[in-house]
Amino acid sequence: MTVEFAVALALFAGVVCYAVLGGADFGSGFYDLTAGGARKGAPLRTLVDSSIGPVWEANHVWLIYVLVMWWTGFPESFAAAMTTLYAPLVFALIGIVLRGASFAFRKYSATLAQARLFGIVFATSSVVAPFFLGTIAGALASGRVPAGGYGDPWSSWLNPTSLFTGAISVGTCAFLAGTFLTADAARRGQARLASQLRARSLLVGAVTGAVVFAALIPIEHDAPTLWEGLMGRAAPVMALSALGGAATLVLLWRRRFGPARLTAVVAVAAVMAGWGLGQYPWVLVDQVDIAEAAGAPATMQGLLVAVGIAAVVVGPALGYLFYLTQSPKWNEPGRGGVEAAGPPNGAAHWSSRVAD
Repeated sequence: MTVEFAVALALFAGVVCYAVLGGADFGSGFYDLTAGGARKGAPLRTLVDSSIGPVWEANHVWLIYVLVMWWTGFPESFAAAMTTLYAPLVFALIGIVLRGASFAFRKYSATLAQARLFGIVFATSSVVAPFFLGTIAGALASGRVPAGGYGDPWSSWLNPTSLFTGAISVGTCAFLAGTFLTADAARRGQARLASQLRARSLLVGAVTGAVVFAALIPIEHDAPTLWEGLMGRAAPVMALSALGGAATLVLLWRRRFGPARLTAVVAVAAVMAGWGLGQYPWVLVDQVDIAEAAGAPATMQGLLVAVGIAAVVVGPALGYLFYLTQSPKWNEPGRGGVEAAGPPNGAAHWSSRVAD
């Protein structure tokens, strides 16, 4: 294995982690957005707050990791992408910033109106951010970023592949989050809420699957290099993703919420891995491959050392954080469960007061 391939593999591992962990984080905003009014949506919004509250900042560490690895290890391709895709990148970053700020602010809102405003911003941004991140991936995979950069700032991402990828990104995040939230609600004894989330997750999963299959038609003509890779070396992994998605739907239908989370993760991780295999060996499809995009050998070796240190130091801490949030004690009153989902004047609690 060459050093540049090892760095590219470490970079793409971060992309997969962000898709799974950050995706579930983004997707929770979709259910917040569609939860209904203050009374109807109070239980779901409280669940969203308590489920993602401890981990939402940690999830976005992966985005920073990916960007740093990209601009350090493959700087010219990074510059080419940034000078071409600055519009969707700015839109995505605005969504991420507004989402984080509003998620924090609505817990400390002085009035119900303020809480509603911040809740709308949080939920809307949770859909906007993954959509534009998806369009960036579609632009890179369809070969619309020239090696020298400064490609067309609009047609580079306003095209069938990018738009379908954006839609798939939103749907995948929502499906993953719905599966996780359903399991959380069931584990906390909220049977009615779990049943509602189960039905909505089944619907989102079916619609997302239909969009994925519909996207294959334009991708074949709009991104032929990616299509060839998907139908070739990546076909077994894409099949695994389809099986994981189907298994998740079956498990949700049978109310096996715990195993459904695992198969949902497999489905999302596999579709990302398949996408990467389909694009391999290109960093900028049809423009620059991994070997051509790589930085200086000393830089690449230093990156691998940094990744190794981070895996030893940061990895266990993140793992322990996720373990704690899934442990039975975490769901006890006062330890992060529904009763402790933020200050008493948080958005969900304001909604509960209205319901009372």
